[in-house]
Amino acid sequence: MHPAPELLISGRGLTKTFRSGDHDLSVFSNMDFEIARGERVAIIGESGSGKSTLLYLLGGLDRPSKGTIYFDHKDISRFSDAQLAEFRNREIGFVWQNHALLPEFTAQENVMMPLLIRGIGISDAAPVSLARLDEVELRNRASHRAGELSGGEQQRVALARALVGNPTLLLADEPTGNLDFRTGEMIIATLAELHNSHRLTSVYVTHNLAFARRCDRVFQLDKGNLVEWNVDSIAGTEPAGTGDSGTASNNYGGNYV
Repeated sequence: MHPAPELLISGRGLTKTFRSGDHDLSVFSNMDFEIARGERVAIIGESGSGKSTLLYLLGGLDRPSKGTIYFDHKDISRFSDAQLAEFRNREIGFVWQNHALLPEFTAQENVMMPLLIRGIGISDAAPVSLARLDEVELRNRASHRAGELSGGEQQRVALARALVGNPTLLLADEPTGNLDFRTGEMIIATLAELHNSHRLTSVYVTHNLAFARRCDRVFQLDKGNLVEWNVDSIAGTEPAGTGDSGTASNNYGGNYV
């Protein structure tokens, strides 16, 4: 008999509303979910369904209108702003569709940034940042500024930056959304390798079903409801349409949603 998986994240009665004119717009209401330590979870759904909003809540970038988010048994929805900032810096690695690198800094300086914010000196942060760049095979590009890197290289630098502080949780919002198919496949493979080597818990928001089906669990966010899919039932591992990750078929029967 296998022991029950250890929970890392859970949401209880999670509700998020936004004010729109004279009305409150509900993104989701009374949502419950659990994510075990070490899992790879994909969240799919139509644009505007609230996937990124949910990711922001998990990462402490926003607060729920109602309900509670527990991270390692701590109620982060009750954290002060200062506590949330420290929580994000120490526990969470973020990867965005737009790499969000600072263009005036080199790849290594971008990767070092979370450690410098933590108060670690450059002499200590520099070798750690180079080690992370090594993991994404970009040590030889450490001195290049963001604008001198290709799209795939920029996203790999963003991955190195996300992991430089040894986070517990990796949150990725459309990490392959701006990349062509082959480069996207390379990023997907790198995410899987880093998940294992860093013993991460990973949550990915994606429209790419071929990516989603490689995760341990897949949830669809639809009309405010989070519904778990059977991973084995998700169609296809090859892209539909043109092969560009941003222009392929946009339907649940194909490879992109």
